[in-house]
Amino acid sequence: MSDFFDHITEKQADFIARQPVFFVATAAADARINLSPKGMDTFRVLDAGRACAYLDYGGSGNETHAHLAADGRITIMFCAFDQPALIYRIYGRGQAVLPQDDDFSALASHFTIERGVRQIFLIAVESTQESCGWAVPRMTLVAERQTLRKFHAQEEPAERLAKYQDRNRSIDGLPVIPPSILPYN
Repeated sequence: MSDFFDHITEKQADFIARQPVFFVATAAADARINLSPKGMDTFRVLDAGRACAYLDYGGSGNETHAHLAADGRITIMFCAFDQPALIYRIYGRGQAVLPQDDDFSALASHFTIERGVRQIFLIAVESTQESCGWAVPRMTLVAERQTLRKFHAQEEPAERLAKYQDRNRSIDGLPVIPPSILPYN
């Protein structure tokens, strides 16, 4: 049985803070559903549980940005891989906040900014859901991968910008607004 809430409670925020990975799902009309795993301590609960945000690093594409610009719907899912079992979802409306946007610096203050930050996704929470998670296996975190950090550390900003522009796209051809600068590095 699932329990629904209209905001993120303090207990749920504590659960979120302990999770090393979360999943982001978005969709737009006539486009593929996008589902991406995220890590690196990039998720924060804001504004008494009615808003949350996550830090996004440049990678292989920018589908979440394209979908949010086209549709706005976003679902975030956390799974407990330890005890007690739990699946926790956040349903909301999201937007990309780019480094040149007025709100970026204030949002960035909630995170440890590393080289390669592309944007922050700000999410207005519409509802949340807890469910059992009894079929999710128990697993132990060995270590975070350092591959993305190493990738962003190896290039000069001008070189990264050129490669980034090529990766700042939607696989379904939806428009993505590129940042005018590479943020904070």
